[in-house]
Amino acid sequence: MDTSNLLKLARYKMPFGKFKDRLLIDLPEPYVVWLHRKGFPPGELGEMLAAVYEIKLNGLEYLFDKIRKK
Repeated sequence: MDTSNLLKLARYKMPFGKFKDRLLIDLPEPYVVWLHRKGFPPGELGEMLAAVYEIKLNGLEYLFDKIRKK
């Protein structure tokens, strides 16, 4: 994932459901795991959620701390 995708992910909001308008990176981990088990939606949203899943699984949320401050 290149830097532009990381920046895009940092600003990408959930478009539907209980967590609508929340940044994907701020979604609760149990919800992201549930989505992973259920199957991510197709397209860009699914790709972004898959990236969030991997980030949370590996404890890399701190990578977004500096991006959030900007």
